[in-house]
Amino acid sequence: MKIPKKKDFPLDQIRRYLEPGPIVLVSSRWKERTNIMTMGWHMMLEFSPALFACYIWDGNYSHDLIRRSGECVINLPTADMVDTVVGIGNCSGAEGIDKFAAFGLSAKPARHVGAPLIAQCHANFECRLADKRRAGPHGMFIWEVVKAHVAPTPKRPRTLHYRGQGEFMVSGTHISRRGRFKPQNL
Repeated sequence: MKIPKKKDFPLDQIRRYLEPGPIVLVSSRWKERTNIMTMGWHMMLEFSPALFACYIWDGNYSHDLIRRSGECVINLPTADMVDTVVGIGNCSGAEGIDKFAAFGLSAKPARHVGAPLIAQCHANFECRLADKRRAGPHGMFIWEVVKAHVAPTPKRPRTLHYRGQGEFMVSGTHISRRGRFKPQNL
């Protein structure tokens, strides 16, 4: 196995290598206000129940809607939606923008939460706030996914992963080592 030559790297740029997962679009609703935000800071915490955590800055318009409603939908866009993802991230619902209309997205009703699903996304995960303690002081929201809607094809969608400085990586080649895993570790 080759050992790569390394050099010092700026600490404020390490997210280019450690960003945890695909970019998602978070839809929210509180009373008559609806919004969508682009988000990359999230992680799975638990498998059963399915717990998901994310950071939402309190200066973000969606923060108030999500904190008040205690629910949201995590929508998984595919690589062909990159310009929509960037556009949503570059505007604020506080300016009165209807992001569904502005970006040609279809809002579909969720089954268990008030926030809408984004129909064009490959998957939609309906979430309810599972732990309120960290949301206030740290902006860390811990969600329980209460319903998942996933398109059966493609099996492995091409998702976007933010690398910083306006660059995305698209999920790539699939490598399987399933046969080498112990069954309990799958």
